[in-house]
Amino acid sequence: MLCGAMLVAVSLELFLVRNSVIDGGIVGVSLILSHLSSFEAGPLLLLLNSPFLLVGYQYMGRRFVFLSMLSIFALWIGMFLLKPYPVLTTNPFVVIGVGGTILGLGIGLIIRYGGALDGTEILAILLSKRTRFSIGQYVMIFNFIIFGSSVFVFGMREAFYSLVTYFIAYNIIDLSVQDQ
Repeated sequence: MLCGAMLVAVSLELFLVRNSVIDGGIVGVSLILSHLSSFEAGPLLLLLNSPFLLVGYQYMGRRFVFLSMLSIFALWIGMFLLKPYPVLTTNPFVVIGVGGTILGLGIGLIIRYGGALDGTEILAILLSKRTRFSIGQYVMIFNFIIFGSSVFVFGMREAFYSLVTYFIAYNIIDLSVQDQ
């Protein structure tokens, strides 16, 4: 769980966010709101995930919520610790490819070991158990809406980069949780 959260923090802080490429889901919404306001993304992440954690508690139990909260706090701490470090590259192909792969691996590890990092992942886990669509496919659908909104904050190119990054990430997520 902690390793997965740290991978996500590395992806966000050292590849994606400072290149105006965002993650999707509640993490993405938190990053957009943080960009538009003076609030830090970490507390926003916890606040916005709270209703989803309650749903997770009801349908998935106390252990799931504990592991998810642990992951969210670890992400918050990881992002805080990595914030002073410079971005590793500005090359969009490296940002998208490496950032998306690390992001997907981190999220996949968290889901594989029983938690979630994001409210949309909680919804995706619940929905995937009841339909033929995968967790990654549901998360991708939710993220189309969030990336569409990011056009107005970051611009069309960055929203497109975010979408491509998450396309890579969702495929890695599905590979990571495939054996469950």
